[in-house]
Amino acid sequence: MEHVFQVQGMTCGHCERAVQQAISSVDAQAQTTIDRATGQVVVQSESQRETLASAIREEGYTVA
Repeated sequence: MEHVFQVQGMTCGHCERAVQQAISSVDAQAQTTIDRATGQVVVQSESQRETLASAIREEGYTVA
């Protein structure tokens, strides 16, 4: 299942890694593509959308 998120606050490579690790903590098998310039995060995962979004929020980012 594909989930597309708009994530605000990613400004550097560390931010991308934090978001990636948050997603991996929910689903270690998830395939994630991050475009920091647009804030778009695309996740291929069987996990629930809200569970993934919550993990990203816990890292301190705003998820739309």
